[in-house]
Amino acid sequence: MYHVLLPVDSSEERASAQTAATLALPEPAEFVKATVIHVFDNEDLAEKTTVQQTTAGKLMVEDLREAGVDVATESVHGEPAERIVTVADDADVDMIVMGGRKRSPLGALVFGSVSQSVILDSERPVAVTGAGRSA
Repeated sequence: MYHVLLPVDSSEERASAQTAATLALPEPAEFVKATVIHVFDNEDLAEKTTVQQTTAGKLMVEDLREAGVDVATESVHGEPAERIVTVADDADVDMIVMGGRKRSPLGALVFGSVSQSVILDSERPVAVTGAGRSA
């Protein structure tokens, strides 16, 4: 079994790209387990909200389950990159599949990047899917 962590945010486009990357793995219905997480900045909100209550999370979970993938979900709170790495380590996942944003070099410098932080801070393989360009 190959365990993949899929951090989902509010973007349906990125969620679809992450799902497609996961389903491109060999025989996902038989050999892939997916854990979909959403990182909230508010602890109370994380405790009261499931991944499927977010539009992108619902889309991702439904598409993965429809393809026969074993899916678990988890709502957490905190700083996104830090929590993603922690959940990946705690769950001993084989890979993290991030939904990336295309940013201009200045945008990446000014705003930082959760994907970049996860890549630098995690000891696990990280795949970053593409999406539309933002500032």
